[in-house]
Amino acid sequence: MSDHALELLSISCTFLSKDDPGQRYTAVADTTLRVKAGEFVSVVGPTGCGKSTLLNVGAGLLEPSSGTVRVFGQTLSGINARAGYMFQTEALMPWRSAIDNVMVGLQYRGVPEAQAREQAEAWLSRVGLSGFGDRYPHQLSGGMRKRVALAQTLVLDPDIILMDEPFSALDIQTRQLMENEVLELWSAKKKAVLFITHDLDEAIAMSDRVVVLSAGPATHPIGEFAIDLPRPRDVAEVRTQPRFVELHTQIWEVLRDEVLKGYAQQLRKAA
Repeated sequence: MSDHALELLSISCTFLSKDDPGQRYTAVADTTLRVKAGEFVSVVGPTGCGKSTLLNVGAGLLEPSSGTVRVFGQTLSGINARAGYMFQTEALMPWRSAIDNVMVGLQYRGVPEAQAREQAEAWLSRVGLSGFGDRYPHQLSGGMRKRVALAQTLVLDPDIILMDEPFSALDIQTRQLMENEVLELWSAKKKAVLFITHDLDEAIAMSDRVVVLSAGPATHPIGEFAIDLPRPRDVAEVRTQPRFVELHTQIWEVLRDEVLKGYAQQLRKAA
């Protein structure tokens, strides 16, 4: 078995342009990205550079125009059944209670009702929501809804966890609490994590490795950095360490020009 949980090999993704249907737009070009079993890898890059596209390819939700996806050494065809996906936007069903939302994936897999409910209750407890199982999404705060979504993802015990800017909409205090909770849960089982974020501080604080993408179109990796900060980490406290500042400076030197390019492209589109 491969020691890599997920491999995106020479991936390119080309789409028809929204602005001009006769033109084609290459979002991702010849990108190779690997995540080892038990490794926490973050991908950073300018807004709109194609980070989420790569995550969708890894999940099997999007077939690349060229390239290969491998999951524990096996070529992926269709949905990645060994991955759990935590989306940026709300993915909870508003008509289902918190516990019913957590249970839904187990139910789809045919787990008996009593067993599914027991596992869902256990995961709600792990994410700090014991006693909130009967609440509906509109009765929960943003941070609590994110905890439900996290439990919904992890209750399936995926070997690979894909996370698309899951905490970007939260206030800073709630965000840091959620980041620490994710790190604590991750350290218990050491699943492979591919984490998409636009926040460089978040990427460094949480990861074993940070991959920097270029501005689009035709985004591709332009830098890769091993994060050698000791674990366990508190995401707020680790930011004060001199090594954190050094890493931030090194990565930002690579990322800064790409962010400026991405910003200029957004302005041109808006004009």
